[in-house]
Amino acid sequence: MGCFFSKKSKRKGAQKEATPTAGDGGPSAAAEEEEEGSKQYSWDKREKVDPKDYMLTGIKDATVGRLPGKLNGQQFVIQDCENCNIYVFDHSAAVTVDDCINCRIMLGPVKGSVFFRDCKDIKCVVACQQFRTRDCKKMDVFLCCATQPIIESSTGMKFGCYQYFYPELAYHFKDAGLSIFNNNWSNIHDFTPVSGETNWSLLPEEAKVLDYVQLPDSDSEFKSIRISTELGRSIVPLTHGGRRKHSDESCLFVFFAGDYTTANARKLIDEATAKGFVLIQTKEVSMRPEDVNRVFQNNADALTELITKGPVVALELNGEGVVEACHSIAEDIFSGTKVKMACCLNCTYIM
Repeated sequence: MGCFFSKKSKRKGAQKEATPTAGDGGPSAAAEEEEEGSKQYSWDKREKVDPKDYMLTGIKDATVGRLPGKLNGQQFVIQDCENCNIYVFDHSAAVTVDDCINCRIMLGPVKGSVFFRDCKDIKCVVACQQFRTRDCKKMDVFLCCATQPIIESSTGMKFGCYQYFYPELAYHFKDAGLSIFNNNWSNIHDFTPVSGETNWSLLPEEAKVLDYVQLPDSDSEFKSIRISTELGRSIVPLTHGGRRKHSDESCLFVFFAGDYTTANARKLIDEATAKGFVLIQTKEVSMRPEDVNRVFQNNADALTELITKGPVVALELNGEGVVEACHSIAEDIFSGTKVKMACCLNCTYIM
């Protein structure tokens, strides 16, 4: 390729000395090559990328990160940082965190994987498609993960449910292709278990993000971002996960795809949890006709057509009297609206 461009350059230089004569009946060869050389290609128009904009390396005792709009779905690297507060308020393709010690890290939604390697004493808030650690020690993670999180050769790992809000976060979840309802934060797979030892556990139910990952300093570049770690404002619903259930009675709601599916699901969660019931887990999945037949049986015929409109959102709520209470809540808050409800086995309510 280098020879091609060098020859072309020489030809241009030679043709500048030979001025084309009139009466040739068309443009000269020099003009044609000049025109060819001025063509614009898509790669010529790309904005130049500085790799330094997509990494944090060798930083100590500082508050650093990226503001919304700075990554726009690119990959990001954090390495060799110590005693830092790191905030990434944007969505990205993938994130690797290597050789970091005593850092507090908040990562915006990640479309692919988040991989921590050789890190120690880390407290973080992470939303991603895949989460993995290798050779890490003592990490407290508030996690939203679409797939099963994996730890490898790691010890002292503790996990809690994601709790966070900033104004652009809902858009960043969408840009990263993540659902706020698909969260396997407590379903950890230990790739290298040791007999008689426990490498991971769950954070206490009362654990709050703010006790682990503080808000940015008031004099930092992130001071203008309106952040909240209150449970009621979290983008991701707070779920009980794999902890032991408080009751043997559970209720399953399924919201079929529609214009207000997410809003209706959040409304039901708020009403039910305000009455003391516990949200065990949530899912956003596509159902097949055979799934409808298996779950809803006698009511399947009336519901099969609804699954063609898109994925459903399912909520599992738990607590004494939850079935009757949730039926009452549904009738109260959705009264007069076009919400389809049916009942299947085990008193499951379908919205």
